[in-house]
Amino acid sequence: MEQDRAKGFDAFVAARWSALFHLARLLVGGDRHRAEDLLQEALVKLWFVWPKIAEEAPEAYIRKVLARAAARSARRRWWGERPAEQLPDLAEVGDLSASVVERSRLGAALARLPPRQRAAVVLRYYLDLPEGQVAEMLGCPVGTARSHASRGVARLRRILADVTEPVG
Repeated sequence: MEQDRAKGFDAFVAARWSALFHLARLLVGGDRHRAEDLLQEALVKLWFVWPKIAEEAPEAYIRKVLARAAARSARRRWWGERPAEQLPDLAEVGDLSASVVERSRLGAALARLPPRQRAAVVLRYYLDLPEGQVAEMLGCPVGTARSHASRGVARLRRILADVTEPVG
């Protein structure tokens, strides 16, 4: 029984790791290390309820856990040590494609949004979730979630209009 549980969980994590990690990065504003921590925390919670939701909606459950954990994490005043802005002796980067540059600009712009607005924009427009589900995941009324998303998109437009060169 326990082996079947582990196999099903492992298969889910293997299949969805990349997409879940990308979602976590967007929710924390691009910080890879915080995203890894956030995803690990969410996966631990998923493991404990796996027998109950394995056949139902594990993807929806872990998205909700990620969104709530990201919001909770954003309210903390201190997360521990923070990595330095620049590493010494960085390797030379070759030619970057336009899509990578645009993705970097968007990621940097998302990182400048307040955590609730960032979560609402990512859930609504990146994951294409309906407003009701976004509100449920954020733990707020639909009108508030709609407001966060609207203000987040408006602020993203202003940020992206101000920046003419890639950020990062």
